[in-house]
Amino acid sequence: MADHNPHDREPATSAVAPDDSELDGVDRIQRAWARERPGTPVDSIGVITRIWRIGKILDDDRRRTLSRLGIDAATLDLLSTLRRAGPPYRLAPGALARLSLVSAGAVSQRVARAEQSLLVRRTKPAGDGRSVLVELTDAGHALLDRVVDDLLCHEETLLDGLTGAQRTDLAALLRILLGDLVTRFALGDRPEPSPDQQRRPTG
Repeated sequence: MADHNPHDREPATSAVAPDDSELDGVDRIQRAWARERPGTPVDSIGVITRIWRIGKILDDDRRRTLSRLGIDAATLDLLSTLRRAGPPYRLAPGALARLSLVSAGAVSQRVARAEQSLLVRRTKPAGDGRSVLVELTDAGHALLDRVVDDLLCHEETLLDGLTGAQRTDLAALLRILLGDLVTRFALGDRPEPSPDQQRRPTG
């Protein structure tokens, strides 16, 4: 008897297949391709197309929410990265770029904008006149805490359609998928894509 390889992929199965009244647009796309291209694998549509659509909905919602809160996504990312670093809430630009997955040029632009708004300040370590650190100011700290509380409380409501167990299971599955894709495409330290690269397919 051959040894079982735990990494062998098993055919996708569903414990309960949805009836026609439960089908959504993605199911119909998947069925149409199965009809038009027999033999072409279409199971990925049920996962990837839904992820794209969910991502678009969540991206649009976050843009609206941040606009209401008076902050842009780039500034939120900068302040959040500094805040999560812990006291004294300062990091070198290179560390900011690495943790934010953006280029050094993008970090420089973000810091310049936030500095003009007195949300961060640039400091130099004692005894090292060449190095620069970016530090969260009291104003930046206060703004971020207010924004994060409001944002996360709002986004918590977006998961109301899932039970606690379903959230845990979904988070675990997404962690596996994300980890595999990051490894496969060596994305760990890649700067954020350009706006053109971020455009999503229409399904």
